[in-house]
Amino acid sequence: MTITLTAADWLALLSHFLSLSLLAVGGAITTAPDMHRYLVTQQHWISDSQFTSSIALAQSAPGPNVLFIALFGWNIGMNAGGGVVAGVHAWPAAALGVLLAMIGILVPSTTLTLAAARWGHQNRGLRSVRAFKQGMAPIVIALLVSTGWILSANLGTAARSWPLWLLTIATALLVWRTRLHMLWLLGAGGLLGWLGWV
Repeated sequence: MTITLTAADWLALLSHFLSLSLLAVGGAITTAPDMHRYLVTQQHWISDSQFTSSIALAQSAPGPNVLFIALFGWNIGMNAGGGVVAGVHAWPAAALGVLLAMIGILVPSTTLTLAAARWGHQNRGLRSVRAFKQGMAPIVIALLVSTGWILSANLGTAARSWPLWLLTIATALLVWRTRLHMLWLLGAGGLLGWLGWV
């Protein structure tokens, strides 16, 4: 995929991630539906498969889950640099995409989090602080569900993907009702995928 980006487009990429950073209440992954809308549907800077592959790769790699933002930036830059066929000549544009995307998603939320954490720690006994924390939990859950919905939209018909839905429901119940460590569930899911069962 090859695209052409102007300086205004690069600035739009930065400003979009700057604004999303302040909405990433449950982490950057909760803003994935809007990223899909903007990057894939509206701007056509990356393909649908690049979008889902970036999230899947970042989630399977060790480290913070915000790495998918860097992969979005990399893919946008590679597409702007002439695509994969351009080879190392596209790397400067890819590096610029990574830099702008990561600055955009990290700087506002990090600054706000640092200030809010200091204030919240100093005022942790206030009823309003406790109410805010309890009120944010359903919002974060809803944002995560919407992200899962967007990512599962490419699975095809329900008849073909019933094992994935069954696995999702079973995993959700295990997380909710037991104290089973998440790494066991991730390992089981990876094994089932490797065996080709899901």
